Amino acid sequence: MNAARVQAPVVMDRKTSETTVHVEVAIGSGRAAVNTTVPFLDHMMTVLARYSGFDLTLEASGDLRHHIIEDVALTVGAAVARAIPATAARYGERTVPMDESLVQAVIDVGGRPFYEGPIPSNLYDHWMRSFCDAGKFTLHLRVLRGDDRHHIVEAAFKALGFALRQSAVDSGAVFSTKGAVTLEGA
Repeated sequence: MNAARVQAPVVMDRKTSETTVHVEVAIGSGRAAVNTTVPFLDHMMTVLARYSGFDLTLEASGDLRHHIIEDVALTVGAAVARAIPATAARYGERTVPMDESLVQAVIDVGGRPFYEGPIPSNLYDHWMRSFCDAGKFTLHLRVLRGDDRHHIVEAAFKALGFALRQSAVDSGAVFSTKGAVTLEGA
């Protein structure tokens, strides 16, 4: 993504009795300022920002690691969906190696939530599902090879980032036979 595509960030806050999450997302250059109190999640969110080309500011805190990871996924997914232009290319695919691991991500950002995995971490597999549900993304992740769980999960976030980068490119056209889809109501 080039400097001409830098946009004002989408700002979202999620507050529950368990967590507080603040997210700012914009198509940009992949800069990240992340503090979730969960070091591996911080690393994965920084990876996602870098590889997707989305600028990400993220602050999160909460009672349990599971709640923080889930609520970050929900908030980031919704914010990314709002940042993607209506005339985005819509589809993206990337296969990423990381040492012995090889992971493929295929995404459609066209408004239909579906996730097919899994990756070998219940917490981060749940992150992927929550991200897709909130963003209304279809994501298929395939672990083609790998033994090291850290490598597989990180390769999955890198592949997702690259696929998002490809799908978010402003094509100037709406890629749906339905045309631009809007939803209204409370």
